[in-house]
Amino acid sequence: MKFGLCLGFTDRSERPDVVARKCEELGFESMFTGEHPIIPVVAGAIIALGDSVMPEYYERIPDPFISLTVAACATKRLRLGTGVCLAAERHPIILANEVATLDYYSQGRFMLGVCGGWLRAETENMGQEFRRRWVVVHEYVRAMKELWTKPEASFQGEFVSFPPVKCWPKPAQRPHPPVYICTGAGPNFDRRLKDTVSVGDGWMPTGLAPERLAEEVKKLKQLCAESGRDFNSLDITILGQAANSAAQAHRQIEEYRAAGATRMLFLLTPIPPGQADQIITPIAEAYLR
Repeated sequence: MKFGLCLGFTDRSERPDVVARKCEELGFESMFTGEHPIIPVVAGAIIALGDSVMPEYYERIPDPFISLTVAACATKRLRLGTGVCLAAERHPIILANEVATLDYYSQGRFMLGVCGGWLRAETENMGQEFRRRWVVVHEYVRAMKELWTKPEASFQGEFVSFPPVKCWPKPAQRPHPPVYICTGAGPNFDRRLKDTVSVGDGWMPTGLAPERLAEEVKKLKQLCAESGRDFNSLDITILGQAANSAAQAHRQIEEYRAAGATRMLFLLTPIPPGQADQIITPIAEAYLR
Protein backbone atom coordinates (compact mmCIF):
# COMPACT_ATOMS: atom_id res chain seq x y z
CA MET A 1 0.00 0.00 0.00
CA LYS A 2 1.22 3.49 -0.89
CA PHE A 3 0.33 6.55 1.18
CA GLY A 4 0.04 10.21 0.31
CA LEU A 5 -1.63 13.48 1.19
CA CYS A 6 -4.18 15.40 -0.86
CA LEU A 7 -4.48 18.97 0.34
CA GLY A 8 -5.29 22.47 -0.69
CA PHE A 9 -2.92 25.41 -0.89
CA THR A 10 -3.82 29.08 -0.80
CA ASP A 11 -2.03 32.41 -0.65
CA ARG A 12 -2.54 32.22 3.13
CA SER A 13 -1.45 28.63 3.77
CA GLU A 14 1.91 26.95 4.20
CA ARG A 15 3.87 26.84 0.95
CA PRO A 16 3.86 23.73 -1.28
CA ASP A 17 7.64 23.33 -1.05
CA VAL A 18 7.54 23.28 2.77
CA VAL A 19 4.75 20.71 2.86
CA ALA A 20 6.37 18.58 0.15
CA ARG A 21 9.72 18.48 1.96
CA LYS A 22 7.98 17.37 5.14
CA CYS A 23 6.05 14.67 3.25
CA GLU A 24 9.25 13.33 1.70
CA GLU A 25 11.12 13.49 5.01
CA LEU A 26 8.42 11.47 6.77
CA GLY A 27 8.25 8.81 4.05
CA PHE A 28 5.02 9.56 2.20
CA GLU A 29 4.95 8.34 -1.39
CA SER A 30 3.01 11.25 -2.87
CA MET A 31 1.37 14.65 -2.48
CA PHE A 32 -1.66 15.78 -4.48
CA THR A 33 -3.47 19.08 -4.81
CA GLY A 34 -6.52 20.27 -6.74
CA GLU A 35 -7.96 23.33 -8.39
CA HIS A 36 -10.80 25.75 -8.77
CA PRO A 37 -9.57 28.41 -11.23
CA ILE A 38 -12.61 30.54 -10.41
CA ILE A 39 -15.51 30.54 -7.98
CA PRO A 40 -18.38 32.42 -9.65
CA VAL A 41 -20.10 35.10 -7.58
CA VAL A 42 -23.65 34.15 -8.50
CA ALA A 43 -26.77 33.20 -6.60
CA GLY A 44 -26.59 29.53 -5.76
CA ALA A 45 -22.87 29.16 -6.40
CA ILE A 46 -22.26 28.44 -2.72
CA ILE A 47 -24.10 25.17 -2.59
CA ALA A 48 -24.34 22.52 0.08
CA LEU A 49 -21.68 19.82 0.10
CA GLY A 50 -23.13 17.09 2.27
CA ASP A 51 -23.73 18.62 5.67
CA SER A 52 -21.57 21.71 5.11
CA VAL A 53 -21.17 24.56 2.66
CA MET A 54 -18.30 24.97 0.23
CA PRO A 55 -15.13 25.87 2.15
CA GLU A 56 -14.04 29.48 1.84
CA TYR A 57 -10.50 28.47 0.85
CA TYR A 58 -11.84 27.17 -2.49
CA GLU A 59 -11.85 30.83 -3.54
CA ARG A 60 -8.07 31.14 -3.03
CA ILE A 61 -6.56 28.01 -4.63
CA PRO A 62 -3.51 28.74 -6.83
CA ASP A 63 -2.77 26.93 -10.07
CA PRO A 64 -1.96 23.30 -9.17
CA PHE A 65 0.71 22.83 -11.82
CA ILE A 66 2.71 25.79 -10.56
CA SER A 67 2.23 24.66 -6.95
CA LEU A 68 3.44 21.18 -7.85
CA THR A 69 6.41 22.60 -9.75
CA VAL A 70 7.41 24.46 -6.58
CA ALA A 71 7.06 21.16 -4.70
CA ALA A 72 9.04 19.24 -7.32
CA CYS A 73 11.97 21.66 -7.05
CA ALA A 74 12.10 21.07 -3.28
CA THR A 75 12.07 17.25 -3.39
CA LYS A 76 13.78 14.32 -5.09
CA ARG A 77 11.57 11.24 -4.58
CA LEU A 78 8.07 12.47 -3.71
CA ARG A 79 5.51 11.77 -6.43
CA LEU A 80 3.22 14.68 -7.25
CA GLY A 81 -0.31 14.69 -8.58
CA THR A 82 -3.51 16.60 -9.25
CA GLY A 83 -6.41 15.64 -7.08
CA VAL A 84 -8.06 16.91 -9.19
CA CYS A 85 -7.47 18.73 -12.46
CA LEU A 86 -10.72 20.00 -13.99
CA ALA A 87 -9.66 18.88 -17.44
CA ALA A 88 -12.76 20.08 -19.29
CA GLU A 89 -11.92 23.64 -18.25
CA ARG A 90 -8.46 23.59 -19.88
CA HIS A 91 -7.38 23.41 -23.50
CA PRO A 92 -6.05 19.87 -24.01
CA ILE A 93 -2.96 20.89 -25.99
CA ILE A 94 -1.86 23.36 -23.33
CA LEU A 95 -2.70 20.86 -20.57
CA ALA A 96 -0.76 18.11 -22.34
CA ASN A 97 2.25 20.40 -22.61
CA GLU A 98 2.01 21.41 -18.93
CA VAL A 99 1.80 17.79 -17.80
CA ALA A 100 4.67 16.68 -20.01
CA THR A 101 6.87 19.58 -18.93
CA LEU A 102 6.26 18.98 -15.22
CA ASP A 103 6.88 15.26 -15.63
CA TYR A 104 10.06 15.93 -17.64
CA TYR A 105 11.57 18.32 -15.10
CA SER A 106 10.50 16.25 -12.09
CA GLN A 107 12.14 13.20 -13.70
CA GLY A 108 8.97 11.19 -14.00
CA ARG A 109 7.19 11.93 -10.74
CA PHE A 110 3.87 13.32 -11.94
CA MET A 111 0.39 11.74 -11.82
CA LEU A 112 -2.65 13.34 -13.47
CA GLY A 113 -5.97 12.99 -11.68
CA VAL A 114 -8.82 14.35 -13.83
CA CYS A 115 -12.46 15.07 -13.05
CA GLY A 116 -15.47 16.70 -14.65
CA GLY A 117 -16.14 18.96 -11.68
CA TRP A 118 -19.30 19.57 -9.66
CA LEU A 119 -19.80 23.35 -9.73
CA ARG A 120 -22.05 24.09 -12.71
CA ALA A 121 -21.45 27.86 -12.75
CA GLU A 122 -17.68 27.36 -12.79
CA THR A 123 -17.81 24.87 -15.68
CA GLU A 124 -20.11 27.07 -17.74
CA ASN A 125 -18.10 30.23 -17.09
CA MET A 126 -15.06 28.33 -18.35
CA GLY A 127 -16.88 27.66 -21.63
CA GLN A 128 -18.17 24.10 -21.30
CA GLU A 129 -21.62 22.60 -21.15
CA PHE A 130 -21.99 21.16 -17.66
CA ARG A 131 -24.13 18.22 -18.80
CA ARG A 132 -21.42 17.00 -21.20
CA ARG A 133 -18.33 17.81 -19.17
CA TRP A 134 -17.32 14.16 -18.69
CA VAL A 135 -17.64 13.47 -22.41
CA VAL A 136 -15.21 16.35 -22.94
CA VAL A 137 -12.79 14.98 -20.31
CA HIS A 138 -12.82 11.57 -21.97
CA GLU A 139 -11.99 13.02 -25.38
CA TYR A 140 -9.33 15.37 -24.01
CA VAL A 141 -7.52 12.48 -22.31
CA ARG A 142 -7.45 10.60 -25.59
CA ALA A 143 -6.07 13.64 -27.40
CA MET A 144 -3.40 14.24 -24.76
CA LYS A 145 -2.18 10.67 -24.96
CA GLU A 146 -1.61 11.18 -28.68
CA LEU A 147 0.44 14.30 -27.97
CA TRP A 148 2.49 12.58 -25.26
CA THR A 149 3.35 9.46 -27.22
CA LYS A 150 3.85 10.48 -30.86
CA PRO A 151 6.53 12.72 -32.40
CA GLU A 152 3.89 14.10 -34.76
CA ALA A 153 0.40 13.81 -33.30
CA SER A 154 -2.99 14.48 -34.83
CA PHE A 155 -6.51 14.10 -33.50
CA GLN A 156 -10.05 14.45 -34.81
CA GLY A 157 -12.81 14.68 -32.24
CA GLU A 158 -16.03 16.45 -31.41
CA PHE A 159 -14.47 18.94 -29.01
CA VAL A 160 -10.87 19.16 -30.17
CA SER A 161 -9.20 18.54 -33.52
CA PHE A 162 -5.72 19.29 -34.79
CA PRO A 163 -3.62 18.26 -37.82
CA PRO A 164 -0.17 16.70 -37.33
CA VAL A 165 1.68 18.81 -34.77
CA LYS A 166 4.87 18.58 -32.75
CA CYS A 167 4.51 18.99 -29.00
CA TRP A 168 7.62 18.75 -26.81
CA PRO A 169 9.02 17.90 -24.35
CA LYS A 170 7.70 14.40 -24.07
CA PRO A 171 7.04 13.11 -20.54
CA ALA A 172 9.83 11.31 -18.71
CA GLN A 173 7.46 8.44 -17.90
CA ARG A 174 6.74 5.99 -20.68
CA PRO A 175 4.39 5.87 -22.37
CA HIS A 176 3.10 8.85 -20.35
CA PRO A 177 2.23 9.88 -16.78
CA PRO A 178 -0.61 7.82 -15.33
CA VAL A 179 -4.08 9.30 -15.72
CA TYR A 180 -6.53 8.70 -12.88
CA ILE A 181 -10.28 9.02 -13.35
CA CYS A 182 -11.53 10.73 -10.20
CA THR A 183 -15.07 10.72 -8.87
CA GLY A 184 -16.99 11.70 -5.78
CA ALA A 185 -19.56 9.63 -3.93
CA GLY A 186 -22.32 10.46 -6.41
CA PRO A 187 -24.53 8.19 -8.52
CA ASN A 188 -22.43 7.86 -11.70
CA PHE A 189 -19.89 5.26 -10.64
CA ASP A 190 -20.62 2.91 -13.52
CA ARG A 191 -19.84 5.65 -16.05
CA ARG A 192 -16.60 6.56 -14.31
CA LEU A 193 -15.59 2.90 -14.14
CA LYS A 194 -16.14 2.66 -17.90
CA ASP A 195 -14.03 5.80 -18.40
CA THR A 196 -11.28 4.23 -16.30
CA VAL A 197 -11.22 1.09 -18.41
CA SER A 198 -11.41 3.09 -21.64
CA VAL A 199 -8.86 5.88 -21.11
CA GLY A 200 -7.57 5.72 -17.52
CA ASP A 201 -4.50 4.20 -15.91
CA GLY A 202 -6.13 4.25 -12.51
CA TRP A 203 -9.31 5.02 -10.62
CA MET A 204 -9.53 7.54 -7.77
CA PRO A 205 -12.83 7.61 -5.85
CA THR A 206 -13.46 9.82 -2.82
CA GLY A 207 -15.10 8.86 0.45
CA LEU A 208 -15.98 5.22 -0.19
CA ALA A 209 -16.16 2.81 2.72
CA PRO A 210 -14.15 -0.39 2.21
CA GLU A 211 -17.31 -2.42 1.59
CA ARG A 212 -18.48 -0.08 -1.17
CA LEU A 213 -15.02 0.06 -2.69
CA ALA A 214 -14.92 -3.73 -2.88
CA GLU A 215 -18.25 -3.76 -4.71
CA GLU A 216 -17.07 -1.19 -7.25
CA VAL A 217 -13.72 -2.92 -7.76
CA LYS A 218 -15.61 -6.11 -8.59
CA LYS A 219 -17.48 -4.18 -11.31
CA LEU A 220 -14.21 -2.72 -12.56
CA LYS A 221 -12.71 -6.21 -12.89
CA GLN A 222 -15.72 -7.36 -14.89
CA LEU A 223 -15.51 -4.36 -17.23
CA CYS A 224 -11.82 -5.04 -17.77
CA ALA A 225 -12.54 -8.68 -18.61
CA GLU A 226 -15.24 -7.68 -21.08
CA SER A 227 -13.00 -5.17 -22.85
CA GLY A 228 -9.78 -7.18 -22.80
CA ARG A 229 -8.10 -4.71 -20.42
CA ASP A 230 -5.62 -6.01 -17.85
CA PHE A 231 -7.15 -5.18 -14.48
CA ASN A 232 -3.76 -5.52 -12.77
CA SER A 233 -2.46 -2.59 -14.81
CA LEU A 234 -4.86 -0.23 -13.01
CA ASP A 235 -3.91 1.65 -9.87
CA ILE A 236 -6.76 2.17 -7.38
CA THR A 237 -6.42 5.15 -5.08
CA ILE A 238 -8.92 5.88 -2.33
CA LEU A 239 -9.27 9.43 -1.01
CA GLY A 240 -10.54 9.85 2.52
CA GLN A 241 -9.90 10.98 6.06
CA ALA A 242 -7.04 9.72 8.20
CA ALA A 243 -7.92 7.66 11.28
CA ASN A 244 -7.63 9.07 14.79
CA SER A 245 -5.33 6.37 16.19
CA ALA A 246 -2.68 3.89 15.07
CA ALA A 247 -5.01 0.97 15.82
CA GLN A 248 -7.75 2.47 13.66
CA ALA A 249 -5.20 3.23 10.95
CA HIS A 250 -3.96 -0.37 10.84
CA ARG A 251 -7.52 -1.67 10.59
CA GLN A 252 -8.29 0.86 7.87
CA ILE A 253 -5.21 -0.19 5.88
CA GLU A 254 -6.13 -3.85 5.99
CA GLU A 255 -9.76 -3.21 5.03
CA TYR A 256 -8.88 -1.03 2.07
CA ARG A 257 -6.12 -3.37 0.93
CA ALA A 258 -8.58 -6.27 1.00
CA ALA A 259 -11.07 -4.14 -0.97
CA GLY A 260 -8.52 -3.61 -3.74
CA ALA A 261 -6.95 -0.22 -3.00
CA THR A 262 -3.29 0.25 -3.91
CA ARG A 263 -2.91 3.79 -2.54
CA MET A 264 -4.53 5.77 0.28
CA LEU A 265 -4.64 9.57 0.07
CA PHE A 266 -5.58 11.53 3.17
CA LEU A 267 -7.59 14.69 2.58
CA LEU A 268 -6.42 17.80 4.41
CA THR A 269 -7.50 21.42 4.37
CA PRO A 270 -4.78 24.03 3.77
CA ILE A 271 -2.11 23.89 6.46
CA PRO A 272 -1.49 27.17 8.29
CA PRO A 273 2.06 28.55 8.04
CA GLY A 274 4.43 26.90 10.50
CA GLN A 275 2.14 23.95 11.28
CA ALA A 276 3.20 21.35 8.69
CA ASP A 277 5.14 19.25 11.17
CA GLN A 278 2.45 19.07 13.84
CA ILE A 279 -0.30 18.25 11.33
CA ILE A 280 1.50 15.79 9.05
CA THR A 281 3.72 13.91 11.51
CA PRO A 282 0.88 12.22 13.45
CA ILE A 283 -0.51 10.83 10.18
CA ALA A 284 2.90 9.45 9.27
CA GLU A 285 3.30 7.87 12.70
CA ALA A 286 -0.09 6.17 12.40
CA TYR A 287 0.30 4.85 8.85
CA LEU A 288 4.01 4.60 8.05
CA ARG A 289 5.49 3.16 11.22
